[in-house]
Amino acid sequence: MKLKSVCEEKNYEILYDMHGKDLYSFIYYKCGNPDQAADLVQEAFIKLWKNCEKVIFEKSKSYLFTIINNGFLKQVAHNKVKLNYTIRGNYDKEENENPEFLLEEKEYMDTLENAISNLTIGQREVFLLNRIEKKKYKEIAEMLSISVKAVEKRMHLALVKLREDLGRKI
Repeated sequence: MKLKSVCEEKNYEILYDMHGKDLYSFIYYKCGNPDQAADLVQEAFIKLWKNCEKVIFEKSKSYLFTIINNGFLKQVAHNKVKLNYTIRGNYDKEENENPEFLLEEKEYMDTLENAISNLTIGQREVFLLNRIEKKKYKEIAEMLSISVKAVEKRMHLALVKLREDLGRKI
């Protein structure tokens, strides 16, 4: 029995028809932005095409969902970095030029990034959507298809974990 190849255009189109809408819905509920969701779906299929020789046809759905979720998390992290630079721009220039201050700031940012990466996926997702994307708990609950109470619980646990990891109140 010959396995189907993702690299064959016909099979690739079949995968797009089978999973395109599901991928879009999945990521749209995470990000809440139709344009961003469409871009992420397109990027996932581009990565599938580029890596078609490595991906088994029967496991392509799992591959696509992993790629699209990782792409979304990467965008959230990028938005966090952009936010940090925006906040930094509000500091006094002389304070920014002080090498000691810059070193402390970099060390803190590294510590913060490590603390955020140590959160569970659910906690990190809720924390970043709320604190970086400025989504309300109700919006997050709708995006993730969970209750508002579950969002509150995840945020509480995330904040407790961050306080422990950072050693001070957030």
